[in-house]
Amino acid sequence: MPGGVNSPVRAFKSVGGQPIVIDSVKGSHMWDIDGNEYIDYVGSWGPAIIGHADDEVLAALAETMKKGTSFGAPCLLENVLAEMVISAVPSIEMVRFVNSGTEACMGVLRLARAFTGREKIIKFEGCYHGHADPFLVKAGSGVATLGLPDSPGVPRAATFETLTAPYNDILAVENLFNSNKGELAAVILEPVVGNSGFIPPKPDFLEALQRLTKENGTLLIFDEVMTGFRLSYGGAQEYFGITPDLTTLGKIIGGGLPVGAYGGRREIMEMVAPAGPMYQAGTLSGNPLAMTAGIQTLKRLKEPGTYEYLDKITGQLVQGILDAGKKTGHAICGGYINGMFGFFFTEGPVYNFDDAKKSDTAKFARFYRGMLEEGVYLAPSQFEAGFTSLAHTQEDIQKTIAAAEKVLSKI
Repeated sequence: MPGGVNSPVRAFKSVGGQPIVIDSVKGSHMWDIDGNEYIDYVGSWGPAIIGHADDEVLAALAETMKKGTSFGAPCLLENVLAEMVISAVPSIEMVRFVNSGTEACMGVLRLARAFTGREKIIKFEGCYHGHADPFLVKAGSGVATLGLPDSPGVPRAATFETLTAPYNDILAVENLFNSNKGELAAVILEPVVGNSGFIPPKPDFLEALQRLTKENGTLLIFDEVMTGFRLSYGGAQEYFGITPDLTTLGKIIGGGLPVGAYGGRREIMEMVAPAGPMYQAGTLSGNPLAMTAGIQTLKRLKEPGTYEYLDKITGQLVQGILDAGKKTGHAICGGYINGMFGFFFTEGPVYNFDDAKKSDTAKFARFYRGMLEEGVYLAPSQFEAGFTSLAHTQEDIQKTIAAAEKVLSKI
């Protein structure tokens, strides 16, 4: 396997050493094949918001498996999950399930171009929308972690219509609108960036994007693959009170199984085949196992106190790490919203990818390896957000803060 992994960001290239090989997970913990135990803040890169290998999810999956793992035909479960998603996410009136976040973003881009009859799009530097050709321009995630140039193998024609602006820079967006009048199909962004580290929007940034897109007949797309059902039950759009035209989802809605989705206003979504002419298909889309795990996960998230608990433990964790960093004399900044967090080894503030790149990545690598030795598993990159879950306990948080203080005092 290239680099010994099946997704680049799993490799330890930016932190040094070899990646640990996982044997099992449960709740907020994971065990490697050598029997070492870790408190996990990656959560399978986001899906494990109620904890790994949840008993109720596993029991529901076992029942579903008795009926079969894939039908390649309509099933009741996809209708149940569709209704749950539509009732939760403000922008979604119709939804199409796919198998990954990348696939969701590919579909939503084609749809935006089909609906508007335009080709140009704006994306933001350091925002990652999967590995489809049009998005591999100033991308985040593994592209940022490994310091790769815009990927070889992507033809110029595929990215020619992709314009970029710094995140949180509304003036740069206005300039792009002014110089491309009537040509912009969509503006796509992570409403809270997770693929350059954790970077929230400045006050009024999302509102200004909504205003600009409306004025120019351009569609606003929120990539909520990471933030959907994590910042709140209705995602970042509910949390910030800004409803986009279209939304992509993934991760949490599959409860740890491969899944993605895109949805939005009915008039736009009715262009998707077979209702309309925009073609998109998938053999395993809406498969009963992913739908089951998603349904069970969303049921749990809907229970009272869920996001209050995530807010409490994540706040304690981030404050504890920042206090430990300052106490031990390090330049450090960070933040969180409910179950999503991040920190940078720089004074900050961090408003965009250029700010994030000022971080001391060599120091992060030392910190990372130290935390691993202490039994804490973080994302192996300065440029990735972290995730908490309902399974994380006060004991997990206190152990992590103590470990951070110990490691920070030594590096």
